[in-house]
Amino acid sequence: MSILKKLHDYNDRCQFIFDSPIDILTAFFTNPFFFIRHNLCKNIKYFAGKLSGKLLDFGCGSKPYKQYFKNYTEYVGCDIEVSGHSHEEENIDVYYDGKTLPFENETFDSIFSSEVFEHIFNLEPIIQELNRVLRIDGDMLITVPFVWNEHEVPYDFGRYTSFGLTDLLERNGFKVIELRKSTSYIEVLFQMYIEYLRGGIDKIKIGIIRKLLKLLLIIPTKFLGIIISVVLPKDYSFYNDNVIYAKKVK
Repeated sequence: MSILKKLHDYNDRCQFIFDSPIDILTAFFTNPFFFIRHNLCKNIKYFAGKLSGKLLDFGCGSKPYKQYFKNYTEYVGCDIEVSGHSHEEENIDVYYDGKTLPFENETFDSIFSSEVFEHIFNLEPIIQELNRVLRIDGDMLITVPFVWNEHEVPYDFGRYTSFGLTDLLERNGFKVIELRKSTSYIEVLFQMYIEYLRGGIDKIKIGIIRKLLKLLLIIPTKFLGIIISVVLPKDYSFYNDNVIYAKKVK
């Protein structure tokens, strides 16, 4: 493997994974989703040890967070075939039809699903399906956006508050054990401003100008966002993601 290929693969990894100071520094300079992904990564790592046994990754895509789950006996990735992006280079074991999961009742000991629920138009029946294939007292870890722009269009159908998700889960056989709000108010403001800048810069056809503008505009914005978020009090009434650890109780 060439050095350039290794660097490219490492940069791809740092779009999701933040395991070391070098990862964080690399992501700071190369990842436009730095605030949201860094906080998601921290929260997924925090809860990952609670999931064990036969584990279903629902909406798995390329399984970017698989390495954080150490206690599984089998890791099964399930996704829908038609979505807002290509599955060509992803790592999907089983496809489902968007309505019924192709597994027997109580097949899994744990379920993980990250940034998927917003792409499901009729969410409650799918939560019921996840409940069906999970054993009683089984664990489920999900992340769901509250603040984010439309993405993977036209397959982007909803945004959920912490209260809405708690109600949906508890009406369908789950008990929410812990809910965290990922990214603070200030981090959200800077992340969304960076996303606005990124969208405009990516429309520029000349590559060198795109790179120069990202260097001059996006990186200083990240730096300023980090400083202000450290200095000002934390406020989680405005946040990017819900991170929920729940158990099946019925």
